[in-house]
Amino acid sequence: MIDLNADLGEGFGPWRLGDDLALLSIVTSANVACGFHAGDPLIMRRTCAAAVERGVAIGAQVSYRDLAGFGRREMDVAPEELTAEVLYQIAALDGIARAEGGRVRYVKPHGALYNRLVRDPAQAEAVAAAVVAYDPSLPLLTLPGSALHDVGGVTVVDECFADRAYNPDGTLVSRRRPGAVIEDEQEVAARAVRMAVDGTVESIGGSVVRVAARSMCVHGDTPGAVGLARAVRTTIERAGVRLGPFA
Repeated sequence: MIDLNADLGEGFGPWRLGDDLALLSIVTSANVACGFHAGDPLIMRRTCAAAVERGVAIGAQVSYRDLAGFGRREMDVAPEELTAEVLYQIAALDGIARAEGGRVRYVKPHGALYNRLVRDPAQAEAVAAAVVAYDPSLPLLTLPGSALHDVGGVTVVDECFADRAYNPDGTLVSRRRPGAVIEDEQEVAARAVRMAVDGTVESIGGSVVRVAARSMCVHGDTPGAVGLARAVRTTIERAGVRLGPFA
């Protein structure tokens, strides 16, 4: 069994990004923006309500405080401040989710914070501290080999990406590089099956990278995200892999 997740609730005010309702009919987990890189209270509430209605697990997608940069600009934030800001985001989304009959079941860092935690033990410990302070039972989604694996007291769940290119060391190719985001449905679906069945993916250098994971992501803001997610789900199920939330 593997989980299929997507980033949702990433609009802000009158601006909308992606088709959340369509994606919620495909994915098994929803990484809901908590207001720091995208999302606002009304969007958060509507997204949580729709996820609860469809039986989709809700995750808090926490980020650097970076609305202007959509959370994709790396920042040097003091550990104590980062812990407080992540705690704030989890608590806000969980309160809204509970008002809609659900709850936050896991935490997934977003964008630059996600990638920073792979290689920065200090920030990894700061984010883990926020999760432990709020609810030690909440799992954290991250890449295999992330610095989060070395932090005690928190449950870490490995994740892979169907629509992102990989470096030979197992990290994600920077979005500044051409080809970092894969938009072809057939290619994304083929990569997804390989990751789900064999736990491997081909890197940009042609080498094979181990990406054995419990959850797989298709980004909600990728062009054609709904078609990509549907192709991934259909192809994975045809390969005999069952889908279900990990949390």
